[in-house]
Amino acid sequence: MIKLVGLVPLFPLIGFLINGFFGKKISKSLSGSIASISVLASFVLSILIFMELNGSAEKSHVINLFSWISSGSLNIPFEFLVDPLSSWFLLIITGIGFLIHIYSIGYMHDDEGFSRFFTYLNLFVFFMLLLVLGNNYLIMFIGWEGVGLCSYLLIGFWFKNTAYNNAARKAFVMNRIGDLGFLLGIILIFVTYGSISYGEVFAKAGTVNTSVVTTIALLLFIGAMGKSAQLPLYTWLPDAMAGPTPVSALIHAATMVTAGIFMVTRSNIFYSISDTAAMVVAVVGAATGLFAATIGLLQNDIKKILAYSTVSQLGLMFLALGVGAYSSAVFHVTTHAFFKALLFLGAGSVIHAMGGEQDIRKMGGLKGHIKITFLTMLIGSIAISGIPPFSGFFSKDELLAHVYEHNKVLWIIGTITSMLTAFYMFRMMFITFFGKFRGTHEQEHHLHESPSTMTIPLIVLAILSVLGGLLGLPEFWGMPNWMHHHLDEIILRKNPSIMHHDTEWMLMGIAVAGALAIIYFAYNMFIKSGVLPVQKEEQLKPWQRLIYNKYKVDEIYDALIRKPLDILSEVFHKFIDLAMIDGIVNGVGAAVRGLGSGIRLLQQGNIGFYVVGMVLGVVCIILLTFLI
Repeated sequence: MIKLVGLVPLFPLIGFLINGFFGKKISKSLSGSIASISVLASFVLSILIFMELNGSAEKSHVINLFSWISSGSLNIPFEFLVDPLSSWFLLIITGIGFLIHIYSIGYMHDDEGFSRFFTYLNLFVFFMLLLVLGNNYLIMFIGWEGVGLCSYLLIGFWFKNTAYNNAARKAFVMNRIGDLGFLLGIILIFVTYGSISYGEVFAKAGTVNTSVVTTIALLLFIGAMGKSAQLPLYTWLPDAMAGPTPVSALIHAATMVTAGIFMVTRSNIFYSISDTAAMVVAVVGAATGLFAATIGLLQNDIKKILAYSTVSQLGLMFLALGVGAYSSAVFHVTTHAFFKALLFLGAGSVIHAMGGEQDIRKMGGLKGHIKITFLTMLIGSIAISGIPPFSGFFSKDELLAHVYEHNKVLWIIGTITSMLTAFYMFRMMFITFFGKFRGTHEQEHHLHESPSTMTIPLIVLAILSVLGGLLGLPEFWGMPNWMHHHLDEIILRKNPSIMHHDTEWMLMGIAVAGALAIIYFAYNMFIKSGVLPVQKEEQLKPWQRLIYNKYKVDEIYDALIRKPLDILSEVFHKFIDLAMIDGIVNGVGAAVRGLGSGIRLLQQGNIGFYVVGMVLGVVCIILLTFLI
């Protein structure tokens, strides 16, 4: 089965081509079925590949598909790498992707761009699979750019809305900034090692000066900062909420934002060699996690709350990567995929019931109307808050335990971030589902549970959010940590750690007690006291207004970058384009025009004038002859 790995990305590509060429000519049900079945086929094949790999003594298989680039001594084959890391990401991408496709059939049923939507979804999945399967950085980069293109198409899916187009363009531009760093990193890898193939590069990684390795690692991380929305390149992700809700789930759970985590994990040898680069990753991750968590405290758009939650959780994953806890980071990627996809799809179900409304201030009391959505979102919120025995507890606890070993300050930041997450998630739950309904009578009359195509994926994801922690049970419980052992092969330089069991119990107790205390605090505030978000920004305190306005980062970027660039471009336009370039071009034209006008004076049509000219010409020739 491993040799058939080329079919895994091929199936979604076929779905993309069918819907792309014939989507408007076939029914919506057939279009959605083709798109969903193509991803399901990839998922089934991914399971078979994963099982064969686990049962094999050889844990790394390179599948050469065809000769790709060959010029002189340069030879870059198109190869796929099947190993524990890529095979696990195949399951996440295709499994969560399939559930999102099924959900989208119900969610997008009445949209006029139904087939176009599924065309983009299939293409998105194809490029993400290409990204994780490639055996060299060039194939990864193609997939990397492909998911960036698809995110642009999906975020701006409703392209008639100018604001949505602006959000799509913002995502595209911010990612291009990060992509430049990634591309420069790939170039430096090739110049340094003479190859971009993982096996060859990683084997020689430690043979060069550490400063070169640090530069490579930091350039690659710049790419990850853009794709996985880390400071300072995170601003595109909250605006990505402009796209349909299934897009938000696909981007934030199974694809795109996990690409940066995958890339750093795949390149772990560089960060193991360079302590400087690793510390940068950890500090940026911790700062991003806390920064985004504070913004999430006062957001009122249900999708924006989840968006900042994603940025914050990604920060925790990079914090883990920075301290060398690669398997812990991937474990949290996995559980996060379960509960974040659940929460976004649940939010879509809420929006569907509310007739398109996303403001939680206009909701309330929904738990009696959309019970399945409420219960599944409650499970997702408990999981992301790190409450046992839900999946988020195990992955977040393991992650923070590794951080505690390496840096106590970063552990404190990570723990505070985790507690803030519990607060704003249950703030969202209490305001949305409890109390009295605060919407219009028309909205209240419209309230109803979503169709089964939308609720079944919610139930499946809720089950995974509960049971996902079994993948990484703490070893000090006497249980095998399956995730840790599964990914052990891809960690090229081990970072052994020994922690006393009493310390682990203490950290676990602090995390759980803190989360429960925060949830109880939110319960007292929003249920017992009935506190509701203010309706007008002017009612907020100055510090609250600053957080509510996302610390005005967009405005700062606008003032420090966009406006100076606008002024600079205006100066270039006036002095370079108009004065110099246009001046030269127009000057040449004017000179030719003047010369033509002068010559035209000689063409009068007067025979006498021509005779005089001929005589003068003959005289000149004779004089020249005698003089010479």
